[in-house]
Amino acid sequence: MSVLVDTTPLRVSPAFRRLWWGLSVSNLGTQLTVVAVGLQVYDLTGSTFSVGVLGVCALVPLVVFGLYGGAIVDHYDRRRVALVASLVAWTVVLGLAVQAWLGNEHVGLLYALVAVQSAAGAVNSPARTAIIPRLVDPTLLPAANALHTTGWNVALTVGPLLGAGLVAAFGYAAAYTLDAALFTFALAALLRLPPVPPEPSSVRRARVGLGSVVDGLRYLGTQRNVRMTFAVDLVAMITASPRVLFPAVALLYLGGGETTTGVVSAAVAVGAVLAGVFSGALVHVRWQGRIITVAIVVWGLAIAGFGAVLVTVDATRPDQVLWGALALAVLTLVVAGAADAISSVFRQSILQTATPDDMRGRLQGVFVVVVAGGPRLGELLLGGLATRVGEGWTAVIGGLTCVVLVSVLVRVQRTFWHYDAHHPTP
Repeated sequence: MSVLVDTTPLRVSPAFRRLWWGLSVSNLGTQLTVVAVGLQVYDLTGSTFSVGVLGVCALVPLVVFGLYGGAIVDHYDRRRVALVASLVAWTVVLGLAVQAWLGNEHVGLLYALVAVQSAAGAVNSPARTAIIPRLVDPTLLPAANALHTTGWNVALTVGPLLGAGLVAAFGYAAAYTLDAALFTFALAALLRLPPVPPEPSSVRRARVGLGSVVDGLRYLGTQRNVRMTFAVDLVAMITASPRVLFPAVALLYLGGGETTTGVVSAAVAVGAVLAGVFSGALVHVRWQGRIITVAIVVWGLAIAGFGAVLVTVDATRPDQVLWGALALAVLTLVVAGAADAISSVFRQSILQTATPDDMRGRLQGVFVVVVAGGPRLGELLLGGLATRVGEGWTAVIGGLTCVVLVSVLVRVQRTFWHYDAHHPTP
């Protein structure tokens, strides 16, 4: 059995192969825009707070349309929903390019465009993810999700570097224009998919509305294993998401300023990419609840190890980079990124295989909200704790708290530990 990423889904399913390539290329463009928008807002306002407002503008539509969009996905042809949402997102990118070419100086326009883009993405993401189980055999879903996660993390690693370089060399308009061009790969992939209507259901409501959203949430509340995939992820992200600590880490502990911040930020994505590249043996794991639990425990221990490095060097505001400490910090974050990617692959696989087709869209919508909202809550919690005990001890406490809480949750909900991919039970 090869340890390298299992590419079987790409070989046996032409539709999945086209979708994977299209999304991987377009995700790279998306990361260009994420960097360019933040830089443009700062350029217009000179305010870090104004850049932070971008997160609020993105988060609110993401939560609202993530939940409602999931209900839409369970009601209409998923290919059509994804295509319409993608066209809206593409129009936004074109709007960003036009405003940059015209020399826009109004930050409010950027906030509005980012809000619309986030709303479109909140509908698009559950639609595309709910399509995948219809394109590959259930036994290949872990491999398909590993490929999807790897493509995303490559974009997350390369995109910001490329985006910053493009902005520095050619300006914001060039970055947005390239994103618009790369986005067409996703549109082309969706256009070539066959129709993917939701499977017949005797419980589906006649109309999409708040009741459909409530039905999805009520269903989630009754399905122990699926519910646990969300619970353990929330624990990991709320207690031990370290990104809010990175700017201070570079200034107070490791030295190197913005460059060091970029290095430690990239380390998490590099770990995720490595986990995807060497996921060949993992995707055949039968006891998926156990691998998720172990992965999140490793995540917590790695974050605690990151904090221990910081505690050891202390907040001395070094004038130069402490290379030994930086190397150890990067190593712990690479391990954390790999563990997070493994957890993500199998949480997504359980969600796709154990959930009936008529509920997949709504639960994928909840997944979008959890993935977006958990780290935001974590940033608030860890940021507040850091003001009291320092960044190093915050990471130590957060990582160990993650380990303890996940262990307690799995001990209480034993069916998750015994979850069998050969007999998926929600």
